[in-house]
Amino acid sequence: MRPLNHLRSSCLILLSLAFPAPLSLANARSLNLQSTPSLPFQLLPYLPSVQDDRWLLTKIRDGVIHTIWGIQSGRSSKHCNANSISSRPLPPPSVLARYDGDVVLRFSINTAQEVKDLAEAINVLFLDVWEFTSEWVDIRLAKDVVPSLLGLLPASLQHSHTPLMHDLARTIYESYPSSAVADSSPTSHSDLRGFNPSLRTSPEESNIFFHDYQPLSVILPWMRLLSSLFPTHVRMINIGTSYEGRDIPALRVGVHPTNSEQPLSPRKTIIIAGGSHAREWISTSTVNYIAYSFITGYGKAKKMTKMIEEFDWIFIPTLNPDGYVYTWENDRLWRKNRQQTNLRFCKGLDLDRAYGYEWDGEMSKSNPCSESFSGDGPFEGVESRRFANWVKNETESNNVEFVGFLDLHSYSQQVLYPYSYSCSSTPPSLENLEELAMGLAKAIHHATGAKYGVTSACEGSVVTNAKSNQNSPDHLWPRIETGGGSALDWFYHEMHVRYAFQIKLRDTGSYGFLLPSKNIVPTGKEALSAVEYFGDYMMGNKGIERLAPADSPAHSETSTEGTDDGDTMDMDEVSFMEEGEEEDFPNPELRRKRR
Repeated sequence: MRPLNHLRSSCLILLSLAFPAPLSLANARSLNLQSTPSLPFQLLPYLPSVQDDRWLLTKIRDGVIHTIWGIQSGRSSKHCNANSISSRPLPPPSVLARYDGDVVLRFSINTAQEVKDLAEAINVLFLDVWEFTSEWVDIRLAKDVVPSLLGLLPASLQHSHTPLMHDLARTIYESYPSSAVADSSPTSHSDLRGFNPSLRTSPEESNIFFHDYQPLSVILPWMRLLSSLFPTHVRMINIGTSYEGRDIPALRVGVHPTNSEQPLSPRKTIIIAGGSHAREWISTSTVNYIAYSFITGYGKAKKMTKMIEEFDWIFIPTLNPDGYVYTWENDRLWRKNRQQTNLRFCKGLDLDRAYGYEWDGEMSKSNPCSESFSGDGPFEGVESRRFANWVKNETESNNVEFVGFLDLHSYSQQVLYPYSYSCSSTPPSLENLEELAMGLAKAIHHATGAKYGVTSACEGSVVTNAKSNQNSPDHLWPRIETGGGSALDWFYHEMHVRYAFQIKLRDTGSYGFLLPSKNIVPTGKEALSAVEYFGDYMMGNKGIERLAPADSPAHSETSTEGTDDGDTMDMDEVSFMEEGEEEDFPNPELRRKRR
């Protein structure tokens, strides 16, 4: 058998020959593909259509797999046949047609060879890697492809996986706003109550915007309303333009000094961004939650008011507006942007692998269909390039000094610091990064009781050999995906942002990217608590005990709701740890590594 990378190339060549021009609905009809039944009127704006290029690509791929390997497709696998009969109504036909045959499997890895074999199989079969940590890898794939995947894996991996979601279609369906099902009124999603930034204390009124995930068409007027109602400290700005021509919106929150007699030093600025990966809706809603809390807390909460006076805060709900809109209108699980690639039926670049520092696109360069495809060169991703250009222009022309960068993602509940591209390269300020990262994790734990691990971005996404010493050559095994070209590393190394972190939000796999909307507020509270600690630290207060819980909107409501994995805690029982107790923090990854 030829090496798998040669077979992958063969697959792509066959696909290119099969479709030299972009696929379209007309192409599908010419192949006598039947359309799915029409959706109920009220679901049309939110739910995807099955008629797309990826469906045809999957069918062709399965044929290529059978031709090359002789592996027969099956409708089910004993490892995946966990769906149970439910009395609840079925999702609409469109959702069933696209996702009903998909499952999410978690593979436990035990050897370096298993990591290598799994990574090669993922590349050959164009599989969607949802998440990977130091202990496991989550993969979404069609049930029909499970036999093909297992046939490419060693015997040790063929029984080391478990299904995470028994009904992916239903979980996707339920992630859309409830009013998409309950109310077909054209005005139901633009009701002003949904984004009324009232200063009243009623949580039912002030947080109604966060009862559901919101499409971009609702987020934009919400941002405009906030900037118009709070002009003293809020401005809506445009970071750049996306590939499809949409603005990349942001809210700039800060109170500038007005004493013109003294020369102004560069304005210290902190960026909080989300939505680089389109399907990570919780990151977008969390940025909005933090922004709303800061904006409405100014003048009310002493600590937050001081942070707004000391820093400018840039809140970017989604760096990938094209992809985010696509997840609402077509494919809920779309990850990349919508940029055209050199393979005409495989669109999109991974924006968090497209930055210039240690860009490493060689791993995915030959496979534009890969979910981690980073283009043919650094900054080929339009949104990444324009965001980077905006940052450089702010520092060079607008007297801005970026001192902090928090990049929100999902999922796995981790606080990650540089570097992402390498596990052997040590950032110059490692000790400070670890200290602040552990403080952020403690702040999150204090807010809701949730446990977030702390490690470098590289080690957080590389399977490790638990039996070996951390300093031994075989401690870190091969990577599932490249870690080069990340926004985290670019901000830290190229822009000299001393405190740059990536925070992976809830959960740890029960729902993955499809986190139910009831988690929006608890996740927002966790992240807000971390951001408050971050700002307090940047002002010179190094200990979390210096935060005054009663002085912050994050603690105005007591939350007893923990993560879906059972990490609940009564807030009356939460207490901060003394310095001597730091080693007992709930995750062994939090222990300081001395390189």
